[in-house]
Amino acid sequence: MNRVTVDDTPVEVPPGATILDAATAAGRWVPTVCFDDRQAPFGGCRVCMVAVEGSPKPLPACTTPCRDGMAIDTEEPTARRVSRTVVELVLSELPEPPETHTELARVAARLGVSGSRWSGAVHPREDDLRHPYLALRHELCISCGRCVRACDEIQGAFALTATGRGFEANIAAGLDAGFEDSTCVSCGACADTCPTDAISEISLVAQLERS
Repeated sequence: MNRVTVDDTPVEVPPGATILDAATAAGRWVPTVCFDDRQAPFGGCRVCMVAVEGSPKPLPACTTPCRDGMAIDTEEPTARRVSRTVVELVLSELPEPPETHTELARVAARLGVSGSRWSGAVHPREDDLRHPYLALRHELCISCGRCVRACDEIQGAFALTATGRGFEANIAAGLDAGFEDSTCVSCGACADTCPTDAISEISLVAQLERS
C-alpha cells in the first residue's frame, strides 16, 4: 500500500491508484469533466489539476499515479486557477449555458465559474434527431470523449467516432447517417455519461424546448 496525504488527511491506497482515487478515499472533491469511473482514465480536459509537493506544476489527478509519501493539495490556488480557466474556455464555445442539471454546470458552479471572460465563435445549432430514442446536439459537444469511450469500452458497439480537431472537434454516429443506421444498440450509455446533454434522450429535448 502507498501512504499519501490529501489536504493533510492521511490515506492508504493500493499500488496503481491515482491521485483522484486517493482524493476520493480522503473524501475530498476534485473537479472532473472527461472522467467517468466506469471508463479508463483519459486525462484530456485538464480540469482535475492538483498540486503535489515537489512538483513544479499542477498535475492531472485522474491519470497521475500515487507514490508512497506523496503530499497532495486539491485546493492549491494555481491548480484551481487552471481548472477554472479550462472550464471557462469550454463554456466560451457553447451557444448557451449548460442546463443546471448537467455535470458541466455543477462543476462550473462549484468552481465559482458563472460564464466566460472570452467571447468569440460558438458552435452553431446542429441537432441530429434521426434516432428514435436519442438526440445528438452537436453544438453542446465539448469533445470530452466520454460518449465514444462508453460506447467502445462499456457496450462494445463502436457506434460513435471522434471527428475534427480544435474548435471543429465533435462526434459522429454511423457513416453520416446518424444513430439510426449505425451500430448503436440503444443502450443509452452515451447519454448516461455525457456531461453536457450533447447526447440525451429525445424526451428530455422535447421537455427542455417546452420549458
